[in-house]
Amino acid sequence: MTMTEGRAVLGEPSDCREDPQLLRGEATFVGDVTLPRMAHMAILGADRAHATIKGIDTSAAEALPGVLSVATAADFADVMPMPCIWIPGGVESHFPPHPYGLPGARPVLTGDKVRHYGDPIALVVAETPRQAHAALKAIRVDYEDLPVVTLADEAVKDGAPQLHEAVPNNLNAYWTCGEKELTDQAIAEAEVVVELDLVNQRTINSPIEPRGAVGNYEAATGDYTLYASTQGPHNHRFLLAALVLGIPFNKLRVIAPTVGGSFGTKGYLYPDMALVLLMSKKLGRPVKWVDTRTGLMNSTVQGRDHRQHVTLAGTRDGKMTGLRATSYANLGAYPSTIGPGVATALMGRSISGMYAIGASFCEVYAAFTNTVSLGAQRGSGRAEATFLMERLVDRYAAEIGMDPAEVRLKNLVPDDAFPYENGLGWTYDSGSYRENLDKALALSGYSDMAARKAEARTRGKRLGVGLACYVAICGVGPSTRMSKEGMLGGTWESSNIRVHPTGEVSATVGSASTGQSHYTVYAQVVAQELGIDPSLVQVMEGDTLRAPYGQGTYGSRSYSMAGPSLALTARKVKEKMRRGAAALFDVDVDKVVYQDGKIFVQGEEETKSKSFADLAMALWYGWGLPPEVEPTVDETTFFDPPDFNYPFGSHVAVVEIDELTGVTEVVSYTAVDDAGNIGNPTIVKGQIEGSIVHGLGQALMEHAVYDEEGILVTADLRNYALPRAADVPFFQLDRTVTPTPHNVLGAKGAGEIATVPPAAALVNAVVDALSDLGVQHIDMPITPEKVWRRLYPEGDSQ
Repeated sequence: MTMTEGRAVLGEPSDCREDPQLLRGEATFVGDVTLPRMAHMAILGADRAHATIKGIDTSAAEALPGVLSVATAADFADVMPMPCIWIPGGVESHFPPHPYGLPGARPVLTGDKVRHYGDPIALVVAETPRQAHAALKAIRVDYEDLPVVTLADEAVKDGAPQLHEAVPNNLNAYWTCGEKELTDQAIAEAEVVVELDLVNQRTINSPIEPRGAVGNYEAATGDYTLYASTQGPHNHRFLLAALVLGIPFNKLRVIAPTVGGSFGTKGYLYPDMALVLLMSKKLGRPVKWVDTRTGLMNSTVQGRDHRQHVTLAGTRDGKMTGLRATSYANLGAYPSTIGPGVATALMGRSISGMYAIGASFCEVYAAFTNTVSLGAQRGSGRAEATFLMERLVDRYAAEIGMDPAEVRLKNLVPDDAFPYENGLGWTYDSGSYRENLDKALALSGYSDMAARKAEARTRGKRLGVGLACYVAICGVGPSTRMSKEGMLGGTWESSNIRVHPTGEVSATVGSASTGQSHYTVYAQVVAQELGIDPSLVQVMEGDTLRAPYGQGTYGSRSYSMAGPSLALTARKVKEKMRRGAAALFDVDVDKVVYQDGKIFVQGEEETKSKSFADLAMALWYGWGLPPEVEPTVDETTFFDPPDFNYPFGSHVAVVEIDELTGVTEVVSYTAVDDAGNIGNPTIVKGQIEGSIVHGLGQALMEHAVYDEEGILVTADLRNYALPRAADVPFFQLDRTVTPTPHNVLGAKGAGEIATVPPAAALVNAVVDALSDLGVQHIDMPITPEKVWRRLYPEGDSQ
């Protein structure tokens, strides 16, 4: 660890304190949780996408060895449906009903009809997992099949199959932002207008650890404990207790042990969370459920899935004057916990990216279909917005015969325009966009691409280069602003620091790590503020009994929300210790200095001073303190930022296409990102690289495919392609630093930002490689077959 005077320095690399237990296999995941007398649950998902349930026969399953209980929706009639808490703000919306007048999301088990393949309809609890899964096969369900619709633009048409009686034409909401009349006028008067029809295909989050839950009910106290692979233990505690189970809030404890990745999927309420608690109470013993990989793909929220028609207008000399987007967003069969907000505001308000465009307008039709519910996927909303914008910029550049980099440079928001209102609802905090793009162009060798293209052709390869610039809203809160966007809850973050009598420190935080090395960087924040060694700082989170209330980990908010909260709490600690020292030294507090973990009277450092540990002990004893100075040091901060933060960046992808096979190889990838002041470069580097690979997967191989009957045919890793080590290109990474004024660390989000531009950069690169053939666009994923058919439209490569 890099140290200065015994202290960790923010912004310097260090080893991650989480790594040893993960590498040795000593971490505890939900699957590792074992409680005395624990039983095991399996959930039966529907084997069709849309059907009325006429009857369920569980008698054969109940008679099998080891089976303790079989349950259907009828057994949970008094359990409320799981609510949706982010509705499209400011517009009329339609949801399945909820008893409290909230937007109802879904029942814990469906009893009337199934609405997507894998919709949970029954459960079995048995002595072993094998017995529970075997019993599922004995359950008989009598269905009456119904017509199926899997595409959002088809679902809203008259006569389409209806999923919910309370949602006419399957339309959850028609949502807009921007200036429609000005945009239409700009397009009508423009010298150049380009249009594209885009499919941002549905993809499946694939964390290394599938979801899991363990429920334990204590009859003697009436207390419930839920172990779950969750990003938001505090949120899930509130939603489950108050709005699903109807139990006192203080009777439910939620614990998130080690979580093996999420990418957004584990921030949602799922039926299993409630079901393990309910079945534990019924059976009087703990109940455990761990998903399979196929189960994850058929039940865990999926991402992206927009079908769009987009238009960009401009002048012949490269100035963009109007941007319009119409998007059909597929919410799946039920609204997930925050899915509608992801599909509307996060996407629509982000479409203009880095550019100062005369007028912009976006409209979104958010619709229900017979597919798995839509939710967040790393970079959610912002990735879809960046894709449409950056594809349009390249299309526009080709139309006017200008280099794509030159078009971008000509339209960037200038440095002196910040804070900048993008006309769609976001106010960008800070940025130096031109410096960032110039650095990416130089680092990638962009000016040498013509020579590289010529050399590649001598090897039977077509080289293409693609650019993508982005701005990604991060750091969710602020709470008041999020309420206007339709969020039914606060989005602040909290922290507590307790100084022990021996000088060690415990810092508890409301966030919950899913692999972002929170324990390392949070310790650095506290250690730097207090001037102590980070080894003295214990970081705790993920347990609602120990940690202060918090909103969890999502939207790249951990370091830029919990980090500032910790810094502010540490400053309260320093102030408390200064007041304590003033009392002990019998001087005015303004004469006491706190510096590098040492507290002393100004001008009398040799005779009137105490170390951090010595003063902690003195305050623990509490001897000689005046009434206004309480013993011990224990401080808490709730941080609600004045606005979001807006990291940004420029990426350059270089690909080579084999002219015989159509195989696309990513030969280099340059990324220059700006996340403001970062806490630990080692951690951020890993997040950037992982994010790029995530985006590469969507561009080149990932696709959740539903057939005409609504069956997910890519429901395992034999049929759903993910990037492998051999697919990972050579990375050239760099960064610019533009601190945000919205928190004391100057930190912007980093965890998912580099997922936002790769799909656009890679598609732009492939189109560039094929542009001499008249190719203007290829839908993702860009498979070898798709490319080969563009190379040989007549079907002959010989």
